[in-house]
Amino acid sequence: MTAMTHAPELFRQAVAALQALRPRPEMTLEPIRAPQRLAPWSYALSCDATGPADVTATGRLVLLHDPEGQESWHGVLRVVVYVRAEIDRELASDPFLPAVGWSWLTDALENSGASWTALGGTVTETSSARFGDISGPARTDDLELRASWTPVDEDARPHGEAFCQLMSSVAGLPPVGVSMFGHRQSG
Repeated sequence: MTAMTHAPELFRQAVAALQALRPRPEMTLEPIRAPQRLAPWSYALSCDATGPADVTATGRLVLLHDPEGQESWHGVLRVVVYVRAEIDRELASDPFLPAVGWSWLTDALENSGASWTALGGTVTETSSARFGDISGPARTDDLELRASWTPVDEDARPHGEAFCQLMSSVAGLPPVGVSMFGHRQSG
């Protein structure tokens, strides 16, 4: 990507909206190098969220812009997200976990007021067993969510907020303002 000053106005406004996000204290957002070959213009954020019992979720949000549009996008902007978190073994065996993981995304989009089209993605559960001299726990279970959608309007703020809400859900954080028993709400 060339300098942001040469970017189309629509893309500059969308990036500014994402840069203005103020996530909750348990979460950090940082700009990272964006993929260069998916669209003429791209911007990316990484996110780390820490939930109860030190559950950590990591994720990336990538904003793509092609002024010509791409047929599969049904628009000129595209939001791509990737989220991963280690989950406990009991949750990993729940047959409804993929549907619940997907609902975390759709609920976040709806709750943030985002308008979108062409939403698609996957929710994947993985279990890994370690053997020999590999350090770490003998077994880990992970949830990965990959999704993309096209914003219907130019305001990227609700899409960034939806990503933050999704990260909170995956990390097991309660809604803002709700305290869990035995935990104090930071603020």
